[in-house]
Amino acid sequence: FPALDWHCSRVEVCRPPDGQEGAEPETQVFLCDRWLQTADEDVELRSGKLCLLQDETEEELKQQRLRQLQRQQELIRWRMTVDGVPQCVDLNSVSELGPNLRYTRKSSGANLTYLKGFTCRAEAWTNFSELETVFTHSGHQNSIARFVQTHILPSNLSVTANMLRPFLPEGSSLQRELQEGRIYLLDYEVLDGVPANVVNGKQTYLSAPLCLLHLNQQSQLVPIAIQLQQNPGPQNPVFLPSDPGSDWLLAKIWVRASDFQCHQLVSHYLRTHVIGELCCVATLRQLPDLHPLHQLLMPHIKTSLQINLQARTSLLAADGVFDKAMGSGLKTLPVLLSRASAKTTYRSLCIPDDLKDRGLDNLPQSYYAQDALKVWDALHSFVVSWVNVYYSRDDDVQLDSELQHWITDINTHGFTHNSGFPQSFNTKAEVSKFVTMIIFSCSALHSAVNFSQLDFALWMPNCPVAMLRPPPQVKGGVTEDDILSFLPDVNSTCRVLMTLEMLSQPAHDSVPLCHYNEAIFADGTHRRLVEEVQAQLAAISKDIVKRNSRLELPYPYLCPSHIENSVAI
Repeated sequence: FPALDWHCSRVEVCRPPDGQEGAEPETQVFLCDRWLQTADEDVELRSGKLCLLQDETEEELKQQRLRQLQRQQELIRWRMTVDGVPQCVDLNSVSELGPNLRYTRKSSGANLTYLKGFTCRAEAWTNFSELETVFTHSGHQNSIARFVQTHILPSNLSVTANMLRPFLPEGSSLQRELQEGRIYLLDYEVLDGVPANVVNGKQTYLSAPLCLLHLNQQSQLVPIAIQLQQNPGPQNPVFLPSDPGSDWLLAKIWVRASDFQCHQLVSHYLRTHVIGELCCVATLRQLPDLHPLHQLLMPHIKTSLQINLQARTSLLAADGVFDKAMGSGLKTLPVLLSRASAKTTYRSLCIPDDLKDRGLDNLPQSYYAQDALKVWDALHSFVVSWVNVYYSRDDDVQLDSELQHWITDINTHGFTHNSGFPQSFNTKAEVSKFVTMIIFSCSALHSAVNFSQLDFALWMPNCPVAMLRPPPQVKGGVTEDDILSFLPDVNSTCRVLMTLEMLSQPAHDSVPLCHYNEAIFADGTHRRLVEEVQAQLAAISKDIVKRNSRLELPYPYLCPSHIENSVAI
């Protein structure tokens, strides 16, 4: 063997024929598919197919699985970085990962020449025309709403039926609209009282608004009332569409600013990156290579380790973009992540449950919901078929001690509050749903929240990265020119824009959803399952492309042909 690091695909051992006439040599294949280093200790390879621990026929083979996990648990340990937030891998840099968990990404690059002359200006924008020079895209409302299921508005939102009557259909009432499920609420309580950042030596400000939305007769969710802080009172007015134009515009900008902070740290980082790392660490520690769920999951989760280490040492570190440009700086980050983790439930991570709970599953123009459900169903069908190959009965699930240790590890180091995560697995259906949640979160959901960022944030007033003045406490006190003084400085805006441009670029070597380079997916049964799900996803892509061709504002982010297999950026 060469005295170099080298990637070994497999080892074939050829046994000569036994001397009988016409006998053929017997070849045994030992899959490897890993980098081997000169410093490695003995490498144990197994022939044969994937199997569960209880299906091993030899005690030595059971011990081999145990030895592998013991080595992995020595190398891959847990680390708590923020109390109440799922733990991460106990490593400080990407170089510590080793070659089998690192990856390269061939970026297509970003065209940032249009920012020339803006990136060093630590001053305010002077007029909206100047903004239009840089930001040529116009975003649209992309917030996450929840259905007001109780038909009663929260007590801390100071709206009345008379106040909202002009913005509802003629002859209707607030109570009727509530009862018929056409009132939604954006509630940014998670931001209430968190410390705001200092950018360019200037104090920035955060708000925790409540925004009431109405599903109108054109099937559009439109804002009808905004309260910029959680506690009602005379210095916390409710802004309405009938208010002077600048008042209503500024209130909407404040909602978008709050949403941008939550999008970056909660919708994006916590619910895709952190989920991926949590499940990857547990998989490496508790499921040996020959476990069928190890092989199914790793192509979707292993990149989470490297990309999250890079994020923690750059974007989320001192002098990174959160520290130097965002309204939610390094002091906000642990508070916001901890609060959001405490509110995260298992149902909220399972898209069919989440959309139903929030009343978003049947909105005619919610293309995110429509596409997400189709992709989830295709992935779930694939996972169910995979699970059925290896678990004949629910009893097999209960007897799989490696699987039970895996979910225990996830619970112990993940969302430790009463979040509804399964404490153990009793049925094949429970396993299939949980595995689908992981794959969806690390592929489709990440595509939706990451690759849409630039389109919706490129018009900066639609997603301000920070606000330089506190929320207004009275109505009628601002003009359109005054609004510019609330918006972030030129350089911090451009710094975030450059980051979003980088994050939104697809790689030249990206792997599409449910495409696999690993050898295990090339054998008969696995290949058939992969071909089936690829055909389903291709049909979904075709339908989405056809629909988008008719839309003024297409929604391409959950088109399977655009979804990457894992969190790799």
